[in-house]
Amino acid sequence: MGRVLYWLVELVARVHSYLLRLNDAYEYNFSDKELHFLIIGVLGMVMIFVVYPLFKWLARNNHVMIVSWIYVFTLILVITFAIEIGQRITHTGNMEFADIMFGVLGFISMFIVFSVVRGIYHLIRRVIERHLSSDDS
Repeated sequence: MGRVLYWLVELVARVHSYLLRLNDAYEYNFSDKELHFLIIGVLGMVMIFVVYPLFKWLARNNHVMIVSWIYVFTLILVITFAIEIGQRITHTGNMEFADIMFGVLGFISMFIVFSVVRGIYHLIRRVIERHLSSDDS
């Protein structure tokens, strides 16, 4: 997971450099804030056009737990990064990437346990419902 996040950071840095070169090459002279406004705005809209149909399909096909997991996972990433940045700013701890990874892995681990328990519950419920419906026949 660490490699993936480092790869993403490196990818973002390369895209950032490329956009700055485009800005300089074509003499658009956008400020950093204007570039953030444009790029994040476009990125957000592209994500809406991808995420909305996907979530709509998942909800229609009774996969609301997957939608919830994606949302919570995203919040967990934001919160763990915010905590680490906060520790850096307030000097209340060390800002370490490993802390972010362990926090995210904690959520994933606990969710796996929850999923197993939930799966067992649904399996038992299904068996009982089938048994009860076969007794009615």
